[in-house]
Amino acid sequence: MKERRVRFAPSPTGPLHMGGVRTALYNYLYAKQAGGKFILRIEDTDSQRFVPGAEEYIIESLRWCGIFPDEGVDENGKVVEKATEKHPHAPYRQSQRKAIYRKYAEELVGKGMAYYAFDSSEELDRLRKEYEAKKEPFIYNHTTRKALRNSISLPEEETKRLLETTDNWVIRFRMPENRTVKMNDLIRGEIEVHTDTLDDKVLWKRADELPTYHLANIVDDHLMEITEVIRGEEWLPSLPLHYLLYEAFGWQDSQPRFAHLSLLLKPDGKGKLSKRDGDRLGFPVFPLQWKNAEGETSRGYREDGYYPEAFVNLLALLGWNPGTEKELFTLDELVREFSLERVVKSGARFNPEKAKWFNQEYLRMKSDTELAEEFRKYIELEEAAGTAIGYSGKTREQLTDICFLTKVTSLVKERASFVKEFWHLSDYMFIRPAKFDEAVCRKFWKEDSPEMLKKLYDALSGLQNFEAHEIEKALKDTIAENGWKMGVAMNTMRLALVGESKGPGVAEIIEVIGLEETKERIATLINSQTAGLGM
Repeated sequence: MKERRVRFAPSPTGPLHMGGVRTALYNYLYAKQAGGKFILRIEDTDSQRFVPGAEEYIIESLRWCGIFPDEGVDENGKVVEKATEKHPHAPYRQSQRKAIYRKYAEELVGKGMAYYAFDSSEELDRLRKEYEAKKEPFIYNHTTRKALRNSISLPEEETKRLLETTDNWVIRFRMPENRTVKMNDLIRGEIEVHTDTLDDKVLWKRADELPTYHLANIVDDHLMEITEVIRGEEWLPSLPLHYLLYEAFGWQDSQPRFAHLSLLLKPDGKGKLSKRDGDRLGFPVFPLQWKNAEGETSRGYREDGYYPEAFVNLLALLGWNPGTEKELFTLDELVREFSLERVVKSGARFNPEKAKWFNQEYLRMKSDTELAEEFRKYIELEEAAGTAIGYSGKTREQLTDICFLTKVTSLVKERASFVKEFWHLSDYMFIRPAKFDEAVCRKFWKEDSPEMLKKLYDALSGLQNFEAHEIEKALKDTIAENGWKMGVAMNTMRLALVGESKGPGVAEIIEVIGLEETKERIATLINSQTAGLGM
């Protein structure tokens, strides 16, 4: 059997949308499942829309996701420009392969399956408007081509003169008349399209000596021995032309099989997911942060604090169903279980809350020590960027103490979806509260509260084993002995420790901050309330 070979062929016209990453992921999984090759090819033939930095962005995004091409990009993340044993089909940028394509376009002209067209864009725009006025679609095909300026309608001498004296011409495919093109899609099944509804598409342009997508991708897929083309459904209308091009070249025996992936939809399911939706609803649609030429910055999953494993996992399930209730997959597990047969035909609705859930699950899988180190690095980055909350002295020491951070993260990780949330969830562990929640004070602060807190502290000061379970036992025993209400006593102690009603168990907090700090916090609350402050 032939080696399975697939490719991801993005255009460097801007940041890579998460839908594009999903296309790359599905190609990667499909190739690796059969021990095949995943190839990255940069389709940069659209010189008008080329964006500097976009190619590097694409490669960095894939590498962040753990998707490493077998061909097309070297170990340093650079697109390969010269053929090697590992990268035999270089160069992998279409702009560096442009000498290849004209030969194939001219071959079709020689076969009578393509022709030269000299129509200006202004002439074609005028015709489209005329047809629109008649409420008819303008199609450049056998019904109109003979009335237009091309090598079919013009005398041979005039065609030759125009080819030699002008640069404003293209090579168009000669769409067959009155044929039904029968195709097969690995996801959508049998498809039929009548050729009379199709345009004579441009294949090659003399102005920049570059091919269009239609010619370039067919030629490159053939030369690179691609066995399956897995791409977005926006290319489904081009499938009849691509079938006919393989036929015109006589490459039917090596024609790849096609699979067209459904769209990623907005959270409400109405239309394609766009950057505008992310901006409006507060979530990223790009894997990495991107700054455009105007200086506008678009959010990225990496910079928003997502783990690449979580991002890949959520993308895999946006359009693919494993057939079980399982939702968490490593990349290796996805390679083993992925199949195109279980890719859905309908659009996949994106749920930003589900994306957070995936990240939360991957966060919880990490050890407390790993999370403590991530928390430390996050604080360092925030401080370097000048966006960290001011802290000094003991707090600074605690934020560099992995043992202390490990205790803190163990208590707050169940409440977090991202490491960046740790500070908000645990700031009271580092900084003694100076203000106290007014509503909580009104509810739990009573005349006997100072005496109650002092007795609770005395019970703790006699402990030999200062661990959470012993601390909790001492607190509950003291509360019971004095006949206090458990909820009132514990919430008053929490008020002293945290300043409000949040956080893990009271005993767990006390174990982390220590006996002396607990005493200071109790004193701060008592002084605040007896002096009439913080109310």
